[in-house]
Amino acid sequence: KELTQLKAFSFNATAPFYIMREINNINQGWHFTLEPVEVPVQEMPQWQQIDLPHTWNKYDGQDGGGDYYRGIGTYAKEVHFGELKPGSEVYLQVNAATDVADVYVNGKKAVHHEGGYSIFRANITDLIHKGKNLIAIQVDNSFRDDIYPQMADFTFYGGLYRGVDIIVVPHTHFDLDFRGSSGIKVDSEVDPKSREAKINIEAWVTHPEKGDSVQFSVIDAEGNVAGQVILPAEHSVKAQMDLKDVHLWQGTVDPYLYTVKAELRRHNEILDEIAVNHGFRKIEIDPQKGFFLNEVLTPLRGVSRHQDLLDKGNALTYEDHKKDAELIRDLGANTVRLAHYQHSQDFYDLMDEMGLVAWAEIPFISKMSDNPKAHEDARSQMEELIYQNYNHPSIATWGISNEITIGGETEQLNKNLEDLNDLVHELDQTRPTTMAQVSSLPMESVQNQLSDILSYNHYFGWYGGNLEDNEKWFDKFHEKYPDRAIGISEYGCEGIVDYHNDNPSRGDYSEEYQAKYHEHMAKMIDERPWLWATHIWNMFDFGVDARDEGGVKGRNNKGLMSFDRKLKKDSYYIYKAYWSDDPFVHIAGKRYARRPGTETTIKVYSNQPEVTLIDDQGKTTELSADKVFEFKNVPLHDGINTFTVKSGDLEDVIYIEKVDELPDEYIYHLPEGSVGVTNWFDDMEEVEGPMEFKEGYYSIKDKVGDLDSENKELMKTFLNGISSTIGMNVNLGMMKMMKDSTIEELGHFNNDGDEAEKKLKMLNRELQKFKK
Repeated sequence: KELTQLKAFSFNATAPFYIMREINNINQGWHFTLEPVEVPVQEMPQWQQIDLPHTWNKYDGQDGGGDYYRGIGTYAKEVHFGELKPGSEVYLQVNAATDVADVYVNGKKAVHHEGGYSIFRANITDLIHKGKNLIAIQVDNSFRDDIYPQMADFTFYGGLYRGVDIIVVPHTHFDLDFRGSSGIKVDSEVDPKSREAKINIEAWVTHPEKGDSVQFSVIDAEGNVAGQVILPAEHSVKAQMDLKDVHLWQGTVDPYLYTVKAELRRHNEILDEIAVNHGFRKIEIDPQKGFFLNEVLTPLRGVSRHQDLLDKGNALTYEDHKKDAELIRDLGANTVRLAHYQHSQDFYDLMDEMGLVAWAEIPFISKMSDNPKAHEDARSQMEELIYQNYNHPSIATWGISNEITIGGETEQLNKNLEDLNDLVHELDQTRPTTMAQVSSLPMESVQNQLSDILSYNHYFGWYGGNLEDNEKWFDKFHEKYPDRAIGISEYGCEGIVDYHNDNPSRGDYSEEYQAKYHEHMAKMIDERPWLWATHIWNMFDFGVDARDEGGVKGRNNKGLMSFDRKLKKDSYYIYKAYWSDDPFVHIAGKRYARRPGTETTIKVYSNQPEVTLIDDQGKTTELSADKVFEFKNVPLHDGINTFTVKSGDLEDVIYIEKVDELPDEYIYHLPEGSVGVTNWFDDMEEVEGPMEFKEGYYSIKDKVGDLDSENKELMKTFLNGISSTIGMNVNLGMMKMMKDSTIEELGHFNNDGDEAEKKLKMLNRELQKFKK
């Protein structure tokens, strides 16, 4: 790991590079502007001085309104190079730039890259000189119909949000020119019982010369060499070693890592050296039993994670990534779905080190573009995802799409999915493919037979339906398709800690309903180990500039923790009770501090078998339960009531003030006309014959974003009509995310065929009453 660790380095005119490989970040001292700039850049008089990582949407991408800046930003920095060792080659590495980037060195274009989440490089050896050099990078996060994502429920932050590095290598070196990869590929086959393993290593060498050699070493965590081989250096060098008594990578139980090191040698000199983590593990997924790691049944239970943070956007430091990983691990989770794009190498490394099994995917999400070039972009992003992350033992599966049928299910979409599935198998024969299906996709869909394993995004009990519909659906699928491994890729519910009540219900946004929802889901999942993986949506609240949910603008509030990572919602502790071995007790409802009535219920989450409640009068009540403890009909006296819960040496305290009525600030008041009903068509006459489309009037052919949002009757008609068409209570905040979709496209989201056509005809008739 130390061999590839990025180090802060200040280039100067006298520092020579007499080393085999140097990786230095140049994140400090950049100049930035959103003003129109033509390259080559000549002067930067009014530019903002910033350090990387950086995004220009850290505020406007989180404040609501769906109006964050999407366009071009330009970065520039002077870099001083001292004397380079003769024959050295210099690469500039951009660790990610959303979504399109053009790199210029001393006024000449070095590289153009499309795709906002992967590493890319340029060999700039012939573009630089000793002394001062100007690097300029133009980044563009504008909408383009040939680049994914097209549409999604998260902010597409723009910028150089993972930093920039300079890599100096000798003329002969491990390859740096192919798809941002590390130049080495490692996998292994292991027998968990005998602990015998066969490790396969392949490295690529640029400009090898006769007599050059490559030494591969497999080194354990204690620094001992477990295996070693030396081979002649060629463009492609392959090695295979048989190892005995290997220490297995057993996920969170024992995330033991080896280092695989490759040294490129010439005579007595090491020209270049690279190293990657490796974990010896065997993954099997049984549709009837579940996920096995090294032949041990290991139900994957965890969370999904977005890469942004309050007031930082996606410009996270290593420390930010580490904190996220530690919080997930402290929860007791053993898996993370890294949605909905390639994440930072820092985070994949942390997954390896902490034993968290990862699902990695590309942003082929929500809607397929009709532009054929977009599919080439999806293929390119998949290739970069796999080539750059092949060596991470934490990654168990490659995700090819997420809720992709929101934008409609077509024959071309299925062809594209098949092509992506085949591409993954071509690039990696060691891992299965998966998909995250939208809830409305029928069980019988051909897409459910496409990938090796699959999962569904279901929100029964939140967007619609009842909590019990979750187990009904999965049990039915499991019975109907016993040979298909099924999991839950998303499930969750909004929880805003300002809102509280004693009778929480769907849609009230209260912390209590979120907890009620997750109590049900945690138990349901725990009883079904055959669910190969389950991922809560989401570990943290995250930025969605178009959202306006529960009175909170610009974010999705389904996280178990707040956007700033400072607050753990009560739901967090439900899963800690189920998944963590660290003893704890937690009293829920501490923020529900003012309660009406003479009695209340005090709820406790704990992984202990018994807890004791002690009131401020000294009365004690003991209770035995599994994970969720409810002390009912607990008396409240006037003023402040203090209750303590104990279990052995563990203790937690809650303070409750008795009040006459529920405080108004605890109640979310839904704005009038902001949510549609699902029975709007019940008393309407059906439309006979074809639809009419009067010029100058609204119709289902219009995009959501083209509707006049100031016309309340129009918006009420639209919300009621689309909610009744798809059978789901749609709110205005959700629709802002779908502004680029036509109303007709949305109408096919949850149903199709004659029923959808009938409802869309009625909706179109009503929309035609409104003049544009």
